[in-house]
Amino acid sequence: MNNEKKINLTTPPVLAFERKLDPSDALMYAGKWDEKEKTERWNPIKIREKAVRGTISNRLKTKNDDSAKFDAKIDNPNLQRVDVASLPSDCDTLRLSFTIKVLGNIGDPSACSKPDYRKKLKEIVQGYVNEFAFDELAKRYAFNIANARFLWRNRLGAEDVEVHVNHWQNGKISKSWKFDALKISTRHFECKPEFKDDIAALSHLIKNGLSNKEFTLLEVVAFARMGKGQEVFPSQELILDKSKDEKSKVLYSVGEIAALHSQKIGNAVRTIDSWYPSDNIGEPEPIPVEPYGSVTSLGKAYRQPKEKTDFYNLLDNWVIKNNKPKNNDQHFVIAILIRGGVFGESEKE
Repeated sequence: MNNEKKINLTTPPVLAFERKLDPSDALMYAGKWDEKEKTERWNPIKIREKAVRGTISNRLKTKNDDSAKFDAKIDNPNLQRVDVASLPSDCDTLRLSFTIKVLGNIGDPSACSKPDYRKKLKEIVQGYVNEFAFDELAKRYAFNIANARFLWRNRLGAEDVEVHVNHWQNGKISKSWKFDALKISTRHFECKPEFKDDIAALSHLIKNGLSNKEFTLLEVVAFARMGKGQEVFPSQELILDKSKDEKSKVLYSVGEIAALHSQKIGNAVRTIDSWYPSDNIGEPEPIPVEPYGSVTSLGKAYRQPKEKTDFYNLLDNWVIKNNKPKNNDQHFVIAILIRGGVFGESEKE
């Protein structure tokens, strides 16, 4: 007779995971394309304020025959104080640098109020590791480092982009790679032959970090040739209380150096979800790994709970109901655990 007690698992009210891809803020410097190896000649990019007199161009609620009131509104100048950042007139290249640490223990929550659930989750993640070994996820993270997706708008306006990746170990560089970023797609993860070996090597290093086999700290330096004096685009700060600051745009800086938020870097690196449901022919364009597949810039969630493709439905079916998802959905669930977050089930309705 089997006397083993059957355990009915439920989602714990307290369930949280630390992020396993941990980037720093990215700092911006200005220099010349031909001096990429002479870092001592590169100067920090500073943010400055500009006052502009713009025109009214937003949609106005005015009746078609009310031209006098319309003209009166248009005649009012749109006065703005904004932050801007740009390359000096004698520099043509932006240098963006940051570090990213890859951590292991993927299936071990930082907080979990139910030990049985924690045990089952760790078993499931270990089963995934035994089958897939983070190969697909690590490859996609490596792609988004090599193709300089993290430059965001700065990538779109660049003539050339080169990415240098250094693996730091014991206080010194142990491995290095260089990538011609504009030749590596941001729309898919199919590698050109000339980059195959380097991306495979970088992927292997990231996989070792996720597997807790090796301390993985990467230094990433991107050079984007923008043109002399051209504007560059740091992160924009969210001003919650506009009464304290009259500027309509405030840019982010670290120690008076223009910078990108670490969250924006992390968002770019984890833009690997091309497994979401889509009506497009072929593989969908990657979106950031989010529980509901949300893309705020498009105002759309690609993983709807009603379709059972969101993280919570997939996780509950896997852990609680023992329904193993399809391979691509497994990749997505593990990528969310790598992303980190608070996923407990509220006891309140």
